[in-house]
Amino acid sequence: MKFNPKARLDTSQMRRRGGQRTSTGSPLPGGMGGGGFPMPGGTGGGIGGIIVFILIAIVATQCTGVTSIPGLPGGDDEVSTAPDAASLEACQTGEDANNSQLCAILATVNAVQAFWTDALPEQTGQEYREAQMQEFTGGTTTECGQASSAMGPFYCPADEYVYLELGFFDAMLEGQLGAEGGTFAEAYVVAHEYGHHVQNILGDLSRAQSGGSGPESGSVRVELQADCYAGVWANSATTVVDENGEVFITELTQADIEQAIDAASAVGDDRIQERTQGQVNKESWTHGSADQRIRWFMTGYEKGLVSSCDTFSAATL
Repeated sequence: MKFNPKARLDTSQMRRRGGQRTSTGSPLPGGMGGGGFPMPGGTGGGIGGIIVFILIAIVATQCTGVTSIPGLPGGDDEVSTAPDAASLEACQTGEDANNSQLCAILATVNAVQAFWTDALPEQTGQEYREAQMQEFTGGTTTECGQASSAMGPFYCPADEYVYLELGFFDAMLEGQLGAEGGTFAEAYVVAHEYGHHVQNILGDLSRAQSGGSGPESGSVRVELQADCYAGVWANSATTVVDENGEVFITELTQADIEQAIDAASAVGDDRIQERTQGQVNKESWTHGSADQRIRWFMTGYEKGLVSSCDTFSAATL
């Protein structure tokens, strides 16, 4: 994956700040995004202790739903020392994105939102509205509840922010979850979260709360659709332009797509259960299996259409 050195980045779409963002509302029932997660055996019980609990919590909450996890590192009592928004001033062009993880995330946010600004009204008749990303370290307060560094990336529909802790990629996605990682693996995660924003605009995000858990549940269908939307963006990623008509991404190879596939597989419910419990319990799935996540990402990538991502009508996921 290569960014166009001539592309101009819009830093207004991302915030990077320390401390905790002040909430003006109450947490959503069931946690962030309205999604809860039934822990196998209870909180940490029978699954190998607190590290395993954190690992499962991260994958379970990576997308629509995050629940407050009292007492974990990076929780309510910790204050971030992350640089403020001024640190983003170094991210001005695609060249910066080619040399900095933070700038690459910003460039991806710009490219994903530029795509949906055009594609959503063209394909669905609904206007797209931008969702800002906030990168945080330690802990932050959102309109959906409290977030900590023990949680992966997530989307909060109450304030329409995507929240991201950059350490997730090295420590969890590539570390404990065993993914290959890479720039496009990270882009897949970002595009997935913005897929939830698209669902929120279209009125489908709330379906995650129906049907409990399991391989055919509403929660799984919502997550697989967000994977599909990430694929829809990837299909057109090298054609999306900035305000000056310069493409954001000049090259996307098969190796890049394989990075995304590898990341999607690593965060499959079955893969997580195998790593943490040594066995698979389909009835507790909330995000979908590795095969399901790969299948729906590739469906979006190959078709490039929102209409190809109707996981709610699909007889087989």
